[in-house]
Amino acid sequence: MRLDPNPPPRPRSAARPAARPTRPDRDLSRPLPSSLSWMVLVVFAAAIAVAVVAAWLPWWVPAWYGAVSLVAFVAYGLDKRAAKRGGPRTSESALLMMGFVGGWPGAVVAQQLFRHKTRKRSFRRAFWLTVVVNALVLAVFIGLLQSGLSMPELDYSGMLQ
Repeated sequence: MRLDPNPPPRPRSAARPAARPTRPDRDLSRPLPSSLSWMVLVVFAAAIAVAVVAAWLPWWVPAWYGAVSLVAFVAYGLDKRAAKRGGPRTSESALLMMGFVGGWPGAVVAQQLFRHKTRKRSFRRAFWLTVVVNALVLAVFIGLLQSGLSMPELDYSGMLQ
């Protein structure tokens, strides 16, 4: 049996999956370069490390950022999975609030790894606004600590009995 050197062409519909219908209510744009997000994250991590080593910042601040970042990372991952499967989604306001209270580093990592919430212009603007506000609040907090605001000492000795 001899194979035909010029087989008939495949129908176009079988070669390419059907395109998703466009939704006019979505304000999609090109995502920001991922290197910009990673650079912001690295600069923030370095600044936090310097502040902790220089004793300007209590140990619990980076611990807080780490814990809330983990929650935000998981929330973004679950929301991405729900978006793919058509399941119930996490509200954008909840995702933004997680970033605002300190989970934005985890949200940045999730956005880049899952390619989630990187194209919707209105969300990106709101997200980066929460990052800036969070960083400003942290800077004011560090400034107050440096100017003499004393943090109450925590005494755990009575808890261990």
